[in-house]
Amino acid sequence: MWDQLLTGIIQGNSKSLARAISLVENEVPGFEHFLQQLPAGHTPVTGITGPPGAGKSTLVDAMIATWVAAGKRVAVLCVDPSSPFNLGALLGDRIRMNEWYNNPNVFIRSLATRGSLGGLHPHIIEITAILQVAGFDHIIVETVGVGQSEIEIAGLADVTVVVVVPEAGDEVQTMKAGLMEIADIFVVNKSDRPDADTFVKNLRMMLAPAFNTDQKISVVKTVASARKGVDELCKLIDEHVQLAGISDRKHWLMTERVYQLIQKTKMKGFDKAAIKKAIAAASAHPGFNLFTFAQQYLNESEQ
Repeated sequence: MWDQLLTGIIQGNSKSLARAISLVENEVPGFEHFLQQLPAGHTPVTGITGPPGAGKSTLVDAMIATWVAAGKRVAVLCVDPSSPFNLGALLGDRIRMNEWYNNPNVFIRSLATRGSLGGLHPHIIEITAILQVAGFDHIIVETVGVGQSEIEIAGLADVTVVVVVPEAGDEVQTMKAGLMEIADIFVVNKSDRPDADTFVKNLRMMLAPAFNTDQKISVVKTVASARKGVDELCKLIDEHVQLAGISDRKHWLMTERVYQLIQKTKMKGFDKAAIKKAIAAASAHPGFNLFTFAQQYLNESEQ
């Protein structure tokens, strides 16, 4: 089964691709061996992140249109918040991208965070690796835009695009240094709104002195709903991909991926339901201490 799926994926069969992603998501026996058989893939990954309401999905829709018009094949992973009841993707309908569902050059998959603290899917690295051998020219990963997903996307993407809106002045002022550092490109979306030029000017002033690195952070204005400025954004992404190559930063990104894979393997034996049951029993006793419980639980699991 796995060999047939891999052959189908390499040949660009979308059904084989969708099936393989589902099997990996659900950790069907044999999935680890399947991942180890994947040939090296070099499709660039563009991460799209930013606060909710910035227009990330609309921007991704416009980027798909630009690349498809240029004859490119595009894969999109949309990481959505999880339902607290069934862990499925809450925004899985992806209404803004519905014109691409039947396009043979576009593959769109919604993934739930499934409770992952970082805001990304727990198997996002593996799923991205599968897409990289499927013959796509571009892979876009759109994050939830909450929690630490903005930082974690840097461990996955070759180019990280942070989307903000002109009204985000105070938000940018208090933005985590980490978020400012991981951005390759800042997109000021909805830039037809008042004070957009002033916001762009202030953003560039913030970036220049504080983050004077070898790699310049670009700022581009877009109106994604009207598909304005998106051609320029796509060109900037291509330029960043070409400049990146194999660099020290690339090695750090690959290190981050390996670290996450090892961390996930080490945590595999821990079941939240079992921990909850143990806590329910232990917390009934007077003098319950959460940190003592955690250490004892860890010691018991290692025996």
